[in-house]
Amino acid sequence: MDANLRDYLQQNHDQLTWKERFQIVIDIIVSLESIHNENIIHKNLHSGNILYKQINQRFGISDLGFCVPDSNKSSKNIYGNLPYIAPEVIAGREYTFKSDIYSIAMLMWEISSGQPPFINNEHDYDLTINIINGIRPRIVSGTPPEYISLMKQCWDAHPLKRPDIKTLYSKIKEIYKLYQDDQKLSNELLETNNFLEVYKANSLEINYTSKFHRFENFPVPRNAIDEEQEVFHSKSAKGVSIKIGNIFKVRKITKIFKRQQTKNDSQPQVYYIDKDEIDEIYNPGLYLKVQDQF
Repeated sequence: MDANLRDYLQQNHDQLTWKERFQIVIDIIVSLESIHNENIIHKNLHSGNILYKQINQRFGISDLGFCVPDSNKSSKNIYGNLPYIAPEVIAGREYTFKSDIYSIAMLMWEISSGQPPFINNEHDYDLTINIINGIRPRIVSGTPPEYISLMKQCWDAHPLKRPDIKTLYSKIKEIYKLYQDDQKLSNELLETNNFLEVYKANSLEINYTSKFHRFENFPVPRNAIDEEQEVFHSKSAKGVSIKIGNIFKVRKITKIFKRQQTKNDSQPQVYYIDKDEIDEIYNPGLYLKVQDQF
């Protein structure tokens, strides 16, 4: 039976070698490259719409209903899965090819850990402002350093510092070839599985489906320093909510949750909009390009 990447990882992650994980990343990059070659931005990449096809044992990208040509302007309403949305999009900039690359970084982390990013955090304003302020998922112990370096390039707060899809493919191919011998990573695989057990023990029941958001008045994205990352993750692991940046109060309104304004309209706000309120036709599809083994 075909499965999405999220379910596949939860069922099989403990048995996956790093070589197999690299191959999953390669499949996704090849599929996205085919989309970008058509001058199209996907805009909603996450593990729920990466599908595993048993017929050829490859992963491909689905849910192309919101893909748009690069020349199209983005609307104020952003449809997506918060942990995978690029910070510049949250800050009000238009989607670009580099926004998709940021989503690839989140998928790379998920493939390394077996869990969706920010599984210990509610998808709320606090997480949104932390993403803007450079907070990223904690690196999994035992992850190959070359893979870490590439992943960090892809989730850089500055889009121009992220690789394009062709460069990304070339670099992941080099990593794949470097680690052909699975024995090189046997100890790291054990450490990764231990990390996964900790995350399972502390994870929240988070809905990782896409929905419509409207982000307003967020600051320019930046990269966090190591100390900020450590503070966030140490608190998050203990189930304590912490915000890197300004703190605001929250209030609930009918069908929309937004950040309460303080003294002026320039304060950051995030709206969570029910999908039923948007008169938009969404046509999922599958974009799968087979990539031969190296």
